[in-house]
Amino acid sequence: MTVVLLGVIYVVFAVSALLTVWRIVVGPSILDRAVASDVLLTLVMCALGAEMAINHHTRTLPLLLIVAAVGVFGSISIARFVARRDGMER
Repeated sequence: MTVVLLGVIYVVFAVSALLTVWRIVVGPSILDRAVASDVLLTLVMCALGAEMAINHHTRTLPLLLIVAAVGVFGSISIARFVARRDGMER
């Protein structure tokens, strides 16, 4: 892979991460922040997957699985919190 292509990949991940962090900070509601945090975790997972593909290894696969589990459990807990706060839970 060329250095230019790697630079483009890093720049795309960095710009999208910065825009996502901006949405987390500015987001008008907790649901906007929750979606942005899910997007940020997905970006981290994509960056880890790209790093594994570029360097031809699987050493960071356990970290990738942990980040995925944290994202799922975080989304579930935020959804339960919002449902309970809005009085939608039975």
